[in-house]
Amino acid sequence: MGMQAKRFLRTKGKNAHFASALFYMLDVIHSILRYSWRSEDYIIFVRYLLGTAYLPSPMDKIAYHFFTTLVPKPEITLFIDIKPEVAYNRITKRIRDAREMFEGPEALLKIRQKGLTLASLGKWQIVDGGRHPTEVEMSVRNFVKAQLV
Repeated sequence: MGMQAKRFLRTKGKNAHFASALFYMLDVIHSILRYSWRSEDYIIFVRYLLGTAYLPSPMDKIAYHFFTTLVPKPEITLFIDIKPEVAYNRITKRIRDAREMFEGPEALLKIRQKGLTLASLGKWQIVDGGRHPTEVEMSVRNFVKAQLV
């Protein structure tokens, strides 16, 4: 499902936008079913509930509220925030044959704003992702440790 989502992310148009979001949500549900029953200390999902920010408004908020009642709510929720210009700079430095529909400067700005709005609804903790990756990792580790004490 993740592979299908990725395929649609490299396509343009509203149908591709909807299809990529649908396959992403199916991939999240599949991952929840696959991993939630396991006895693990930590499970890290990328985007998870905030993946709904990629849906058009107002479906993003509706889907966020729907999924928060449907899927398990993590004990710790972190939003790694990064300014669009920093994200775009990092994206352009990656070697890749095609960009995804949400990787342009305007899309990054819009998705960041929507992600921050959804994170505020769910009282997510915001982590500055614009710093060096090792600093971001240490911030996440420190936050998790503090929550588990």
